[in-house]
Amino acid sequence: MTKVKTRYAATTVQALAEKGRIIVELKGIEIGVFSVNGTYYAWRNMCPHAAAPVCEGVVCGTRLPSLVYEYEYGRDQEILRCPWHGWEFGLTDGKHLVEGGVQLRGYEVEVEGNEIYVLM
Repeated sequence: MTKVKTRYAATTVQALAEKGRIIVELKGIEIGVFSVNGTYYAWRNMCPHAAAPVCEGVVCGTRLPSLVYEYEYGRDQEILRCPWHGWEFGLTDGKHLVEGGVQLRGYEVEVEGNEIYVLM
């Protein structure tokens, strides 16, 4: 049986561009909406590590795998760092950068005109 998802208005393209992220409450759940390179993503505002408000964390880049004593920074504006313990998650896939099986709870996003919707 396929579960029918409902579309909820979360924000507008313009508001998200101005603020960088929007945190909304939909169906009693806080959800962070982000734009990465023109694509929109929605993540539950709860870190899987300690239930911190992860979507309030810094959006940044990270050190990439490199040779010993070489430090390469990359994925700028594609990483979400939890404000409590610094766990880092990819904004495009929700995956923790170190622990392969840990990830954020994500939601489908649709854009229609200037409106951004989250499907739940």
